Amino acid sequence: MAETDKQHRIGVALIIAAAVAWSTAPLFIRLLPLDSWTIVFWRGLFGAGFTAAVLVLTQGRAALRDLVRMGKSGWLVAILSTMGMVSFIPALQLTSVSNVAVIIATGPFVAAGLAWIWLREAAGWRTLLASAVALGGGVIIVGNSGTESDFLGIALACFMTLAISAMTVTVRRHKDTPMVAAAALSNLLGSLVGIPFAHGIAAVTTVDLAVLAVFGFFQVGLGLSLFMLGSRLLPSGQATLIATLETPLMPFWVWLAFQEVPAVRTLLGGAMVMGAVIADIVGDIRAQAAKGTRSAPP
Repeated sequence: MAETDKQHRIGVALIIAAAVAWSTAPLFIRLLPLDSWTIVFWRGLFGAGFTAAVLVLTQGRAALRDLVRMGKSGWLVAILSTMGMVSFIPALQLTSVSNVAVIIATGPFVAAGLAWIWLREAAGWRTLLASAVALGGGVIIVGNSGTESDFLGIALACFMTLAISAMTVTVRRHKDTPMVAAAALSNLLGSLVGIPFAHGIAAVTTVDLAVLAVFGFFQVGLGLSLFMLGSRLLPSGQATLIATLETPLMPFWVWLAFQEVPAVRTLLGGAMVMGAVIADIVGDIRAQAAKGTRSAPP
């Protein structure tokens, strides 16, 4: 029981760290005067290099076996992740950061629904309630916005959320799949997919390459690796719920770097999302502690 509780806490910490890394995407995109597919190419290339380096440093030659022998589940995870990644950057460029953030906030519902259909994994009432509150906070962020939203950007954000939710459930179902290797492959696939559509692969400056390198290493490679590792230790709905911390943090980084003061609705909605996630985490920790107390020998 103690080992299970420890793994659960590690899973929560990994997903929180992944959400922080993922939330920096709008910041990097604002810094890059490039088309979407050029960013996808270079970000994927650097992300693949980072995750491959992590594999080699931590596993040595075994990392090569992981990359070659991932099996069907590993390829499925990599493909779903690639689909999510190649949709994310165009979505951020075609519609507002807030719109993308609110769609991401629906992830817990999507993941919980897919987990119930595939794994018959029913989410707890606390996670469902927290998901509803998080969704409400995301709606407030977008609500009454005065900007025109591009339907293609919104559609891409919806597709990304579906792909990442399906990836989360797949990771939960196939815990023995080498997930970091799948993350490396997904970044490489994303880079390859971007080649035919990119207009400025060879026109990037040294400064652009430096930003793209940090983008790929930190936001993509590290974030995805942490999320895949954490998803193995948590129920799918809860893992995706914790990842919605990305929602309020996305406009926060833009404010911090470009002094764009978020609207009152963004602050209120962000507080609801973060409050829901924190409440679910604290409630789950208390529930786990109560179980441990009841199961302890007298």
